[in-house]
Amino acid sequence: MTEKCWNEMGIQGDRSCAELNTVIHCRNCPVYTTAGRSLLEREAPENYRAEWTDLLAKTPTAVTSDRNALPQLQRATAEFFDPLSLVIFRLGVEWLALAASTFQEITASCPLHALPHRSNEILLGLVNIRGELLPCISLSNLLGLESQGTHPKPLNPQGDLTRTVYSRMVVVNIQGDIWVFSVDEIEGIHRCDRHLIEEVPAVVSKAPITYTKWIVNWRDKKVNYLDEEFVFSSLKRRIL
Repeated sequence: MTEKCWNEMGIQGDRSCAELNTVIHCRNCPVYTTAGRSLLEREAPENYRAEWTDLLAKTPTAVTSDRNALPQLQRATAEFFDPLSLVIFRLGVEWLALAASTFQEITASCPLHALPHRSNEILLGLVNIRGELLPCISLSNLLGLESQGTHPKPLNPQGDLTRTVYSRMVVVNIQGDIWVFSVDEIEGIHRCDRHLIEEVPAVVSKAPITYTKWIVNWRDKKVNYLDEEFVFSSLKRRIL
């Protein structure tokens, strides 16, 4: 097997690996598992710990002289090295993301039951998720996304047009409020380094309504990282 075969002939490549008929996904393959263990269990480079110890120990004199500033520096350092866990999904042609901690479940599409005199373009009705009736919303309509071309270009570098895309329903929990909405495609949970995050452009941030908190660079794409608190507080105001 070639190095990183999952990117060449596996699930992220041209899917020509014969083992996929048995293991279904590369993450179930012993080759993938062995590669992951070797990555996590490898020896640290020489002087690696000492270099990082020296780097983190060096603080500006102006900061170290101010004891009140030290906790802020420590928090900023922790935030810089702590990657974000987020779920990336697609609505129409737009790639969006929400914090992974807000997701409660991802499931197949379920029948929708309209609410008499209450259903509208945002509150679509109720869906039965594991025996519990939950409100189903249209996140696309809430965000004002245009309903145009829903078939984006393939994600893998080989341009595999045979890649199957499934719509899903996701269940999110925002401060105890549970909502369900449909997505056209979901890419799962990803850990994103802080240096891949950009501030929202000034032109966008000054708009009357913007639900984007950050811009995430992912696979040569610009993903809108949504401000979940603002999005779902706006949702409550519009439907309650």
